[in-house]
Amino acid sequence: MKQTVVVAGGTGNLGERIIKSLVEKGAEVHAIVRSESNVDKIRHLEKLGAKVFIVDMLNTEAVARVCEGASCVVSALAGLRDVVVDAQKVLLDGAVAAKVPRFIPSDYSIDFTDFPAGGNRNLDLRREFHEYLDKQPIKATTIFIGAFAELLTSDMPLILLPLKRILYWGNADVRMDFTTISNTAEFTANAALDPSTPRYLRVAGDRLSAREMSVVVGEVTRQKFGLFRAGGLGRLSTIIKIARTIAPGTKELYPAWQGMQYMRNMMDGRAISETNNDRYPGMHWTTVRDFISAHQPVTA
Repeated sequence: MKQTVVVAGGTGNLGERIIKSLVEKGAEVHAIVRSESNVDKIRHLEKLGAKVFIVDMLNTEAVARVCEGASCVVSALAGLRDVVVDAQKVLLDGAVAAKVPRFIPSDYSIDFTDFPAGGNRNLDLRREFHEYLDKQPIKATTIFIGAFAELLTSDMPLILLPLKRILYWGNADVRMDFTTISNTAEFTANAALDPSTPRYLRVAGDRLSAREMSVVVGEVTRQKFGLFRAGGLGRLSTIIKIARTIAPGTKELYPAWQGMQYMRNMMDGRAISETNNDRYPGMHWTTVRDFISAHQPVTA
């Protein structure tokens, strides 16, 4: 018998891939989208095999109707408080009202359980939602992935192409965790279909330090890459404080200082100690070397 899985946030990159993976694994997928969602994206989800439901994300009863009979609700919602806390609470309440046994919140981040509050706005919002989630009569599973490997060629400027350097703060030998969006989606789909998941699952497609990254990027591009130490973590914290003062960006999901906060978290030495990479046999984890080789961010 097919399991029914509800996915919210399916019009986003990660959500779409989770839906695709679930369908490929034989699940019946109910995709919850908002009325203002892009029509072409909705049609794409339908072509993938999902049943799309346009729902008012502030209406618990409407959400509950879509969730009836589901074995798990997966959130891939992305945003600030109005989404990560408010809308996700409605999604959770709908799942509880429909007596869905399991819920996967939209975390997919570095493991923030050991970080103090106040150091990363976006993670603080997830932590706030967890306080509500852990009080509800539903089994929850959070998936921690480090950072998306795709950020290495876009919004996380660790690879300084013109300088042929790898940027870092603090210690060049602190290892960081990177996981591709595709690996995250496949693992999440497996977890959604697995009734025995624990409260936390931790994965990492690859784990390497700035020093190790300089070697990998150099070998892939056949160029010599060195290291560029921008300063200690204390200096980075000062820059973050100044950046927030100059450009608060309170309504932006990823203002420059938010990326700095995440980079500080990545480089402070609290990487995942043990992973659950082997939980689902058959998964192929993409390494940073594989990713950079495929995307070639540097040209000779």
